[in-house]
Formats: sequence, C-alpha cells, structure tokens
Amino acid sequence: MSLPYLFVKRLLDMILSALALLFLSPFFLVMFGIYHVGDNKGPMFFKQKRIGQYGKPFYIYKFRSMVVGADKKLRANPRLFKKYVDNNYKLPPDEDPRVTKFGSFIRKYSIDELPQFINILKGDMALIGPRPVVQVELKEYGNKVGKLLAVKPGAMGYWQASGRSNIEYPERCDVELYYVDHASLWFDTKIFFKNIISIFKTDGAY
Repeated sequence: MSLPYLFVKRLLDMILSALALLFLSPFFLVMFGIYHVGDNKGPMFFKQKRIGQYGKPFYIYKFRSMVVGADKKLRANPRLFKKYVDNNYKLPPDEDPRVTKFGSFIRKYSIDELPQFINILKGDMALIGPRPVVQVELKEYGNKVGKLLAVKPGAMGYWQASGRSNIEYPERCDVELYYVDHASLWFDTKIFFKNIISIFKTDGAY
C-alpha cells in the first residue's frame, strides 16, 4: 500500500468519523435513555478485545445487544459454547440466549456498529478494512495471519459487502485477504456502497 493512499485514507477516516459522531450525537442521547429502562437496563456500550494492526489488541465499541454478563452466560453452557465455536463464532438468533429483543433489532440493521466511529477516530480501526477478529479466530488464517494483521481492521469490509455471516471460514479468510492484496481508494469506495446496500437488505446480519 502506497504512502499517499494511506495518508488520504487516514485523513478521510478522521473527517468522516468526526462528522458522523457529531451528526449522531442526538441519537446517542436517545440510546442512552433506552439503556436506562426495562430489559435493556445496563451499560450502553459493549466492549470486546479485538486484535488490531500488527497484532496490537484494542477494545471495539458497540451498542450493547446482549444481556449483561453475556460471555459468562455463554461459557457456562459447554454445549452451546462448542456450537458457537463450530459455527464460526456465531449462534443462530433463535438459539442465542444472550441477545435481547432490542439487541436483535439493532443487529439486524447494523445499528449496534455505530459506536465504532469512536474506534475509527482514535485510529484503532479504519472505515474500510478486514473486520477485526478476536484472538481465537487468528488460527483460521494459518500462515497468512501476518498479511491480515499488516493492515488496519475496518468497520466495513469486503467480507461484509459479500454477505457477512453467510460467508464462513475458511472462505472468509480468502475474502478478507483479497482486500489486503487489492486495497485502493476505488476499491474502498466500492466496498462502502456495497456495505450500505447489504445493510438495507440485512444480508447475513445476526
């Protein structure tokens, strides 16, 4: 990746994420209120450790779509946890006891991902790039994990644009690494608009 491309990409990330957070600030206030009532009561943000560029860990931000203590609840059920791992670190919506009704709605339309503009502004992530993975998923990339970690992970990626959860490992690896080999401003723009279309179609969203 050329230095001019990386410079323009980072500049656009900073401008767009700052504008998005400013524009979305009233919506964040509404969400703050929602997380203070009923079954949704609890922290507004969900933080999870992901692996970033060059293997540096960081905490990704999302609107919380699960019950408080969701990870402990999942690990307390060995059968369900095994199914979670075997199913590419996902559970079907109707079998996941962690996801709230409100959480299912915001996941369907990718609303839960909006706080990642904070990660983009901080520099943990880019707007476009391979989706950041948890530590255990790195083994799926085998001897190509170095290529994945050579670039900054993104809030929107080629994998999401191609179908998200409908594309499982190992095919997901090929899709994400294809982006690393072909990254450009034109490809980033194409991925951005394909992601927008995918969000409205709710393809592979759960």
